[in-house]
Amino acid sequence: MTQPAHPAPGLSHVCDLHVELDPIREMGQGRAGHRRIIPIIGGRVEGPRLSGRLLNLGADWQTIWDSGVAELDTRYAMETHDGAVIEIINYGYRHGPAEVLARVMAGESVPADQYYMRTQARLETGDPRYEWVNRTVFVGTGSRQPLGVTVSLFAVE
Repeated sequence: MTQPAHPAPGLSHVCDLHVELDPIREMGQGRAGHRRIIPIIGGRVEGPRLSGRLLNLGADWQTIWDSGVAELDTRYAMETHDGAVIEIINYGYRHGPAEVLARVMAGESVPADQYYMRTQARLETGDPRYEWVNRTVFVGTGSRQPLGVTVSLFAVE
C-alpha cells in the first residue's frame, strides 16, 4: 500500500449554523427529480471563529432523486456579531435508509448519525476583518429538525 504524497488535511470547527426555515414550497417533478424550495428566514451562528445571526433571505433549492437522495443547494447570508455580512453557498447531499428518511421528511427529530448529510460551503465577504473566509475551504455535517437545519462548518486545514 502506497502512502499519499501529502498528509491528510485536518478539520477545525468554525461554527454551527442553526437555520430557521419557512414551510416547504413544493415545485413538483423537474428534469432531475422532485423539486422543492425551502425558504431560509433566519437563525443564529455560534462558534469559535464565527458568530452572529442568519439573515431573513435565501433558500434551499432541493432536488429529491428517485433513489431518495436529497441534493441540497442553498444560498443565504449571515451578519456577524460585529456587523460583517458573509454570503454562504452550501451544496451537498442527504441520504440514508428509506425508513429513516421518511421520518426526517415527516418532520421528526432523527439523530444525525442515522443518516448522511454532508456539505461543501463557500463563504464570501468584502469585510477585511473576515477576508480569511474568501480563501478557506469549508465542509459541513448537518441534521434536519422539525423547524430547521443545523450545520456544523469546519475549515479544511
